[in-house]
Amino acid sequence: MSDVPCTPMHTVLVANRGEIAVRVVRACRDAGLASVACYADSDEGAPHTLLADRAFRLPGSTAVETYLRAEALLAVAKESGADAVHPGYGFLSEDANFAQAVLDAGLIWIGPSPAAMRTLGDKVSARRIAQLVGAPMAAGTPGPVTDITEIERFAAEHGLPIAIKAAFGGGGRGLKVVLRVEDIPSAFESAVREAQAAFGRGECFVERYLPRARHLEAQVLADQYGTVVVVGTRDCSLQRRHQKLVEEAPAPFLTEAQRIGIQESAAAICREAGYYGAGTVEYLLGEDGTVSFLEVNTRLQVEHPVTEETSGVDLVIQQLRIAAGKPLSLPDDLCAKGHSIEFRINAEDPDRDFLPSPGKITRFDLPLGPGIRVDSGVATGTVVGGQFDSLLAKLVVTGRDRQHALSRARHALAEMQVDGPDTVLPFHREVVDHPDFIGDANGFAVHTRWIEDEYQPARTAAGTDDQVPSSVPVRLGSRSLHVSLPGLALLEGASAESVLSSIRAQAATGSGSVRGEMLVSPMQGTVIQVAVQEGQEVAADEVVVVVEAMKMENPVRSHTAGVVRDLAVKIGDSVPQDAVLCRVTAAE
Repeated sequence: MSDVPCTPMHTVLVANRGEIAVRVVRACRDAGLASVACYADSDEGAPHTLLADRAFRLPGSTAVETYLRAEALLAVAKESGADAVHPGYGFLSEDANFAQAVLDAGLIWIGPSPAAMRTLGDKVSARRIAQLVGAPMAAGTPGPVTDITEIERFAAEHGLPIAIKAAFGGGGRGLKVVLRVEDIPSAFESAVREAQAAFGRGECFVERYLPRARHLEAQVLADQYGTVVVVGTRDCSLQRRHQKLVEEAPAPFLTEAQRIGIQESAAAICREAGYYGAGTVEYLLGEDGTVSFLEVNTRLQVEHPVTEETSGVDLVIQQLRIAAGKPLSLPDDLCAKGHSIEFRINAEDPDRDFLPSPGKITRFDLPLGPGIRVDSGVATGTVVGGQFDSLLAKLVVTGRDRQHALSRARHALAEMQVDGPDTVLPFHREVVDHPDFIGDANGFAVHTRWIEDEYQPARTAAGTDDQVPSSVPVRLGSRSLHVSLPGLALLEGASAESVLSSIRAQAATGSGSVRGEMLVSPMQGTVIQVAVQEGQEVAADEVVVVVEAMKMENPVRSHTAGVVRDLAVKIGDSVPQDAVLCRVTAAE
């Protein structure tokens, strides 16, 4: 062990925000280290800035101006006297150039080596390593694609659906599933745009998309002395827009062969890459039981608490040890004990296709009791803006087994109250009682597109004999939507076709974003694409404008065939919810 210097650290700059910044600050405190927070203008006074020993402003309000600006973060490290940097997750956590810049500044990087980050963070080279060690995987392009023609050729050879994916980064950003050949151009453009905005690089590759697949993970820890350990497995199949909502550990409903295959190949991939630090190797599990390598995340995961709760291992403390040149310190009897489920509490409206819902938190009541952990980056009075991720907190519930954890989760979710912005709490309260998620009758039936393709909300107002419900669940093609129709009671004497037309008008845009001829923004956000021109003819369901909110692109589609009139926005405009974007009038 003499070839690895044991480097003491005393002050850690937490180059992040929100709940993960709070988590790292608390780990530093446990390890006897000082912590330095940084914040954008909109995060002034946020919990992570109050809990850290000191906090420094990053001039600006957007991610690009602040948490994605390497020179600004390094300036804070120098001013504060920090000798180490923890990147959290997201932002620059998987940017090998930032990691190298930290090292070049004479600081300790709390993460893997820049070389390993480049090798495994690039999904194309990660696939090559996975192939080398014999990990199973779906067909994909050998490198990033440069134009639409390459994607069309891949689709012709391997069939649809396909996934266009950001080559650098993860978390569902820059991932687009294509079901029709004609959607390839717009999906490619959107994937590149999202990847560029989220990770600073727009390269994308293509692979075969496995329908109805589960999303599985192996949590890896490796020190600088060659010790590589898989701490446990997770299931993260419950997602919307390819971003996780619920995660659990250990991954349930696996055969022993599947579990062993995942753990052994994950360790082999990290060992081959010379990886050290905390990392996650991700897989898809097809309906037929086939396990397919997906990617490697060279950072701490959002869902790391469920592994901590079932393994007894503090993953952030281990990250600090590894970065300081110390060996892993793990229990001798490392194995999963009990079962843990994490519910992401996002500021999104599940009744409007999980649209972002910024606003001021006026009430934030947390549940208490055995087996309950809440990692939060907000408090009562916090203003949730549209510049950053929609994650407010993570509710983590642990029990002696999965059934016990679900029972505790029902009580904890009922106790938790968040007022102000809409949140996904109503969805979570339903899903813990859903047969597909419980897995009793027909087995575990949740997959990565279960919400979009199969889930039907049970929250529809139950109309009485003299009362018409104000909202209805509908399915439009493969899209399952909960459509709000507050004026439906006025239509009792209307024809079935007129009611259906009203439903379609809202469903076509994915939300209630139509007022007569007016097409309005379904959420507060920034216009990042205007796909039409004044006077242009559009088809029903054609994209008119793309609005970005909370780091997610939200296409607003025409509710009918017609002509675009009074186009009121341009790229870069900030729009409030219900702002008029244009009119779509019937073609002459």
